[in-house]
Amino acid sequence: MKRIFTLIAIFCIALSAKAQFGIGGGGGSTTVGRISGTVIDSVTKKPLDYATISLFRSGGKAPLNGVITDAKGNFKLDNIKAGSYKITIGFIGYNTKTIDPVTTTPGKPDANVGRILISPNSRALKEVVVAGKTSLVENRIDKIVYNAEKDITSVGGNATDVLQKVPLVAVDMNGNISLRGDNNVRVLINGKPSGAMAASLSDVLKTIPADQIKTIEVITSPSAKYDAEGSAGIINIVTKQKNLSGISGSVSGGIGTRQNNGNINFNYNKNRFNFSANIGGNYTWPQTSRTVSDQFLVDSATQKDLVHNYSNNTSRIKRYGVRGSLTAGYEFNSYNSLNSTLTLNDGGFNLNGGGTYNQEILTNTALNKIYYGNTTSHNHFGGFDWNVDYTRKFKKEGEELDISGQWSHSDVNTDYTNRFSDVNPSQNGSNNGKNNEYTLQLDYTLPVSKVFKLEAGGKTIQRRLSSDYNIFSTDYAGSFFTHDDINSNQYNYHQNVYAGYTVLTFTLPKGYAVMPGFRLENTAITGNPSNTSQVTTTNQMQNLRDFTQNYNTFIPSLTIQKTLSATQTLKLSYSKRIQRPDLQSLNPFINRSSVQAQSVGNPELGPQTTQSVELNYNTFIKSSVLNFSVYYRHTNGLFESIASRLVEVINGDTIRGTRSTTNNVASNNSFGASLFGSVSPVKNLTLRASLNGYTYHPSPYSQYTLNASALGTYFQFSAFGSASYEFNHGIIAEFFGFDNSSRRTIQGTNPAFGIYAFGVKKQFANKRASLGFNTVQPFANDKHFDSSLSGSSFRQSSSTAFPFRSFGITFSYSFGKLSFSNPQQKKKGINNDDVSKQGDQGGAPTGNPAGQ
Repeated sequence: MKRIFTLIAIFCIALSAKAQFGIGGGGGSTTVGRISGTVIDSVTKKPLDYATISLFRSGGKAPLNGVITDAKGNFKLDNIKAGSYKITIGFIGYNTKTIDPVTTTPGKPDANVGRILISPNSRALKEVVVAGKTSLVENRIDKIVYNAEKDITSVGGNATDVLQKVPLVAVDMNGNISLRGDNNVRVLINGKPSGAMAASLSDVLKTIPADQIKTIEVITSPSAKYDAEGSAGIINIVTKQKNLSGISGSVSGGIGTRQNNGNINFNYNKNRFNFSANIGGNYTWPQTSRTVSDQFLVDSATQKDLVHNYSNNTSRIKRYGVRGSLTAGYEFNSYNSLNSTLTLNDGGFNLNGGGTYNQEILTNTALNKIYYGNTTSHNHFGGFDWNVDYTRKFKKEGEELDISGQWSHSDVNTDYTNRFSDVNPSQNGSNNGKNNEYTLQLDYTLPVSKVFKLEAGGKTIQRRLSSDYNIFSTDYAGSFFTHDDINSNQYNYHQNVYAGYTVLTFTLPKGYAVMPGFRLENTAITGNPSNTSQVTTTNQMQNLRDFTQNYNTFIPSLTIQKTLSATQTLKLSYSKRIQRPDLQSLNPFINRSSVQAQSVGNPELGPQTTQSVELNYNTFIKSSVLNFSVYYRHTNGLFESIASRLVEVINGDTIRGTRSTTNNVASNNSFGASLFGSVSPVKNLTLRASLNGYTYHPSPYSQYTLNASALGTYFQFSAFGSASYEFNHGIIAEFFGFDNSSRRTIQGTNPAFGIYAFGVKKQFANKRASLGFNTVQPFANDKHFDSSLSGSSFRQSSSTAFPFRSFGITFSYSFGKLSFSNPQQKKKGINNDDVSKQGDQGGAPTGNPAGQ
């Protein structure tokens, strides 16, 4: 209750400056309208794009507003109060044309002036070319923006394929995302989380067709207005949303040797109402990978090898995914608007695998055994995200109140069977997980003066997760399955987050700007694990109890920016972030789906905190852009999984392997630098490159010193390069490649990853249609991924060969009769970037030896 009163107090302070909720924000008529029209060349009868439209009071000299025409010569001036106006139309080499008066009334707020003919003047140039082109990568004040819709080699792929080419972002072989080497990243879709991401982020990203993605935004130093979770920063995937009047749409997709994609968009925008619908999906052809692994169990005291486990497995996996959305919005007037979006998702993957296992007992060779295993699994996830956003604007320009609510629901179901030819017990499992997340958020912005702006708000997130896990194991002889009361379990998990923030922006003389921010978050966690037979090991009896956590986190932020010139900016920023453990990391039940590589959660796992300082320099010269950053990060309570030697007896069979648990194992100091740039050395050729390098230097806590085998300072990097060329006749070609070094932990390394690709596209029908060809890794069928892990009582290594070579054909077509509409201000909405999603929501194993 105290937390609720605290939030109410924050809201009241923020709103006390001007709490206006009356329709129209004051006396008089609040109805506003639009003035629209089309500018046409009087000689050629063709539309003129980039013509300047200026709005004045009728007979006045001071302009009130202005826009430019689109590619079809259309323009719209929004938020026009009833009155009498004058508009002027200007364009290089043409006579300026004036229309006065243009009258709007409360009863008829919209005025369409129709076709406006303007004529070339006597001194007009023979040809005037006005080109407006957005670069593939843009650097803005608070973020890096990757314009994915301009990337031809991603067409026909999925979100993972696009993320591989975003500056500072790295993607590993399993589709896991990291930002500047840190995998604690918040990934949002249109500024909001997807409930399905609570299950498996990498799987959800594979269900989003690249053709749905407009841009990807990267925020490395979020201010206090953002949720504190995500030590590396935030990645926001913005899908395509047409800001065009009338009916429009597009169809696109691709057919290839590795995956197939399809996507359909429909948009309707009329007056103050807008509606859009989208559905897209993909299907991956079955892919076969091979994994070879070695594991030695060691005597901790003598370092003598005791057991050697060797396996050689193949796995065949196929994926599918569908994502659809419906969005509707209405602007009641220039002060009030309401928007709602419903997003549905469905996806999964099926796996069949098997291989040979060789266990050599070095202390007693009579116990040696060779056996065979077979794994099948069916994994399905689906759900929805429904949000409603209300925006209230005031008479004071820039003053705004946003109230947003969201309900996210997801279901995760996993069914798997592991069968062995030896006495090693076979296992059949079924896991049903549910996640419901309820969010209420309020944000208020008040420009107090030209040099001072106040932002404040509050938020609450209520999470309710449950997992029902039923395991069936064979007896010692392996003849039939019976319910396994010890390993079967039910798990309920509640997490409540309450937050309030204030951010101040000061615009100072001589090009300086300062933005301090303060945020306070309270986290309350309750876990309720239970099963039908809790009498197992003493340690497990202690863990199988209800547990609670409650902690407050103060999150300061500060950004100081200096505009050196019209083309150069220098920025210094400080931020603090936290990483909360997810459900899987806290789950105290032992996962024995792979009996020789078990895992278990830790209910006592605390949050990880990271403090960062970054100095950034950005400049652009004509079409060239250069961005350079140096940064330092200090992390306390570093999350890492610690594995140790395991010997246990199950149904009369002695299991010899490892068991891993996620712990707060160390503090870490990291220094890094990043560079990316874009340059056009000759006409039609654009070269892009990015490089990020940083150190990993962990200092393990005393209780984990013996487990740590990889100490010291290690350098890691990610690099990307691309080249694109625009030929005549609408032909575009692009090449790209990237390389990510292996990633260190205190016990070993995770695989390095790099690929290259080439694409070419031909545009038709005034760029409404296109046909393209893409290929990835054309000269090598497989890529090899090697990893190693070691501690005081074991050492192990593995190598996986996975097929990446692919060839594909892509297509796209846009339809509809369109007219120009100014993009509306982006609604703030929900941003639940505040919880770690490292594992599967319900604790279900993937059942995939290759880790795919």
